[in-house]
Amino acid sequence: MNPFIELGIRHDIVNAITELGFETPTPIQEQAVPVLLAGSNDFVGLAQTGTGKTAAFGLPLLELLDFSQKHPQALILCPTRELCLQISKDIEKYAKNLPDVHVVAVYGGANISDQLRQIRRGVQIVVATPGRMLDIIGRKAIDFSNVRYVVLDEADEMLNMGFQEDINNILSTTPEEKKTWLFSATMPTEVRRIAKKYMTDPFELTMGTKNTGNANIEHHYYVVRARDKYPAFKRIVDSNPEIFGIVFCRTKIETQEIAEALIKDGYNADSLHGDLSQQQRDKVMKRYRERSLQLLIATDVAARGIDVNDVTHVINYSLPDELENYTHRSGRTARAGKTGISISLVNLKELGKIRQIEKGIGKPFVKMEVPKGEAVVEKQLFALINKVHDVAVNDDHIDRYLPQIMESFADLSKEEIIKRFTSLEFNRFLEYYQNAPDLNVDANEARGGERKGKADRFGRDSYRSDYTRLFINLGSVDDFSRGDILGYICNATQISGKAIGKIDLKGVYTFFEVENTSVDKVFSGFQNVDFNGRTVRVENAGEGHGEGRGEKRSRSFRHGGESGNGNRRKREHNGGGFRGGYSGKRREKSGW
Repeated sequence: MNPFIELGIRHDIVNAITELGFETPTPIQEQAVPVLLAGSNDFVGLAQTGTGKTAAFGLPLLELLDFSQKHPQALILCPTRELCLQISKDIEKYAKNLPDVHVVAVYGGANISDQLRQIRRGVQIVVATPGRMLDIIGRKAIDFSNVRYVVLDEADEMLNMGFQEDINNILSTTPEEKKTWLFSATMPTEVRRIAKKYMTDPFELTMGTKNTGNANIEHHYYVVRARDKYPAFKRIVDSNPEIFGIVFCRTKIETQEIAEALIKDGYNADSLHGDLSQQQRDKVMKRYRERSLQLLIATDVAARGIDVNDVTHVINYSLPDELENYTHRSGRTARAGKTGISISLVNLKELGKIRQIEKGIGKPFVKMEVPKGEAVVEKQLFALINKVHDVAVNDDHIDRYLPQIMESFADLSKEEIIKRFTSLEFNRFLEYYQNAPDLNVDANEARGGERKGKADRFGRDSYRSDYTRLFINLGSVDDFSRGDILGYICNATQISGKAIGKIDLKGVYTFFEVENTSVDKVFSGFQNVDFNGRTVRVENAGEGHGEGRGEKRSRSFRHGGESGNGNRRKREHNGGGFRGGYSGKRREKSGW
């Protein structure tokens, strides 16, 4: 008998999930489904991402709800639109053999009229992000008086993102006699508090130790100097030719910058952050799921809800501020029982953070050596050889060209042909890594080994001390030239053009230097300024600003939004700062 039937799931649903590749329940499903099917308890489930939590609550909901009724009976709240879409699509797949099941995804960044239309047609399961859900409740467009089940998924992250007040307001519109199911990867105090407030004697299920990481993930770290961080990162990527990874940065600015640098350097990469429109985000995720992207550069918030199979590596380009964020990051790999690697790039000052994370997740980190250039070349060479060996040959199409091909190679031996084919790729990497220096730092060496002065993430010295580098969310796509942006800044702030230093115009944003004495005037001048219907955002992008969560020195004026879509309060941490651009020269000798 199918194990899911033994859990109490009907044949129609089991047949649907079997087609999706579900053969045996995961531990969280095996333990949670029977409890939830009873429908008599509130529930708290602690399990890491990638362990099958969506099915753990989605399958019981499909058994418990009355689909002959067209009113909302279940509300699922989650932190991001990506996760919202993922949950709704998964439940629809589970229910494909059931009649009259209607699921609606309610999230910011999409047309609210379409979502309202789906609600009016009749819906039993609403999957929503808190911001957009409140908007719809405020329009009196939905009635939750008959809701029987509320699911709080990724509860820890919803609270981290500042949704507690929104959750309170939403749950106040639901009946007291409902059952509340809370799922979370970690159990910080805030989640414990919300469980106590909204639940009565909940059944608690913990898969593994609280706040620990997935046992199938290896945790590696590399110690590098600040100036060597980016070249070390690329060398690690190049030494893993089959890498399919997610690279985490702390800020939207850093995310965009690293992605642009990688693209210029010839990598299949793109960024995912809160300043992208929904259409842009969908396009990036489509390319990533189809594997036309090898590296996805993302912020913590934007990456929540990403459920992509076979992610081989998670790379922490910058360590997160919170242990919970590290746990969520690493959980993007090793999903559904597979293995994965979580890599962290750190400098000597951050070794203490590594020890703290080790203690928190209960697993040791392995110190790795940044590979030497020769080792990288060897890895790439044999990856190419394996690719050639395993390539599928379309005999029907290539046979007609073989006589001409054989004639072209008639003067070459088999050995010479092999050498020339492999050299096509080998020569490129040989040149790239010729005379490549050792980028490793001995963790025990004195701090004096670090170069004096500060360097940006691409290894260049800081900008002039009498200037401050700022970010503005306007660029060439807004039809600005450097001269235009200079005039725009001066008009908005009433400062002289002589106070403006270097201007680095990008596609959707610009970096510019301002004399330190004029910085306050710039921030004051851009309060409540709109450009073509959107709020102009200016941020401090210099070294040392906003390095920690809630850093008071980081000053910015932004139009808050749910992952950047304009709903309510700020949803994404914007601490940290941009520290310079990148030349984009693929074979730049310094650092290699």
